[in-house]
Amino acid sequence: MSRVELFEKIRRDRRDQGLSIRALANKYRVHRRAVRQALASSVPPARQAPVRSCKVLGPWKPWIDEVLAADLSAPRKQRHTARRIWARLRDEQGAEVAESTVRAYVGQRQREITNLAGGVTMPQLHEPGAEAEVDFGECYLVLAGQLTKCWMFVMRLSASGKACHRLYANQAQEAFLDGHVEAFEGTFGGVVRRVRYDNLSPAVAKVLRGRDRDETERFIALRSHYGFDSFFCLPGVGGAHEKGGVEGEIGRFRRAHLVPVPKGATLEALNQACRAGDIADDTRRIGARASTVGQDFAAEAPYLLALPGERFDPARYLGKLRADAKARVCVRQCFYSVPARLAGKALSGRLGASFVEVYDGALVVARHPRLRQRGDQSLVLDHYLEVLARKPGALPGSVALAQARSSGAFGPAHEAYWAEARRRLGDGAGTRALCEVLLLHRRLAKEVVEAAIRGALSAGSVAPDVVALEARRAGEAKVAPVLAIGPALAPRPAPGLGGYDSLLGDKEVAS
Repeated sequence: MSRVELFEKIRRDRRDQGLSIRALANKYRVHRRAVRQALASSVPPARQAPVRSCKVLGPWKPWIDEVLAADLSAPRKQRHTARRIWARLRDEQGAEVAESTVRAYVGQRQREITNLAGGVTMPQLHEPGAEAEVDFGECYLVLAGQLTKCWMFVMRLSASGKACHRLYANQAQEAFLDGHVEAFEGTFGGVVRRVRYDNLSPAVAKVLRGRDRDETERFIALRSHYGFDSFFCLPGVGGAHEKGGVEGEIGRFRRAHLVPVPKGATLEALNQACRAGDIADDTRRIGARASTVGQDFAAEAPYLLALPGERFDPARYLGKLRADAKARVCVRQCFYSVPARLAGKALSGRLGASFVEVYDGALVVARHPRLRQRGDQSLVLDHYLEVLARKPGALPGSVALAQARSSGAFGPAHEAYWAEARRRLGDGAGTRALCEVLLLHRRLAKEVVEAAIRGALSAGSVAPDVVALEARRAGEAKVAPVLAIGPALAPRPAPGLGGYDSLLGDKEVAS
């Protein structure tokens, strides 16, 4: 029987039968003090916990408090646990106290000291379109069959909770800037008035006193282009709570959409899944809100600043690239091939979050996916065909051929043609014939060349001229980017004779 039920019965017997306090105490086997409490109020008084003195731990409490206070400025992963404090008390101070006693006191004092140091946060009111928060969070993905550590860029609108998530191979400035462009241009369709950051190196060149920062030039250009203001959180523990919205969003999205670990051939394919996750999150509700994220964003969108007339280019321009003797340029300690005719020549380029472009003057001569590990190399077989025609023995063991095979660019049709050509013509002549066939990819679509190879083989010929004739006979000789042996490049415009005709016309008029 609970105390409330007991008090009810005592009060009823007093009212109905007029029993005395002594009689009620005897009937219910309680102290007369409890009877008086029941008659005074129907609600039993709260039980008072006994105050016990800590005779053993008492002398050491000031020392424990000093240790916990010093931990506030120590690295988070190197702070005292209750067991470590107990061990120090035992070994350094000679205290004879139970670990459970120390653990109970440390838990109580940690909560109190954290609150005194500013651990309690105040709920904030966020105006629509006023602010967003940005951060990177690490995650793991299965890229091309290999478990790979990547980074997720997140920008979260503080008012509606709408967020943009993008996956990158690193936290380089190109990824940082590209994430902003994707968020403003692709996800939000507008710009917030202020963005909160911690001290990310792509934005901050040097942390000064308080909230002052030396900012990087590329970040200043991005901010100027879109017209938003930046706000930097305090470094260390003092600013840990100042962008809690995006830090919580990183963990939430990772648990909701990156579990189990996503698998994909490229980061772009996995980013499509992230975009689908952003759309799916429009139907969720944050906390006890009555409206969904999508509904709140629809109300916030009109308050965003309008996008500028043109898109900001997040890529970095690279000057003074020089191709080495292997027809490669070095960018961020990784190597990328260029056409062999450019070996030893000074070039320029652009470095994006996911690509590297190389220029000879104003002409794009190579485009590669951006590599991850120092010393990696991306070699396109097409860049070396003229060299291989003179040195056919270098093809079988070349890195360019191995990469073309692994990517599927050098497929079964090419393998079959090469094997048959070497069988009939010999290794050197057969490889030269293969190089002539591969040159067809510079002006014909991949599917057309492969179909022509199969047609020539079925006709019993390995002559490159026959392969070219089969391609023309197929009627599909369309100008196409290099696909079978390298990444796509923008096709060059076809030369015209209009200027020459106009000169002839002027000459006739003059005559």
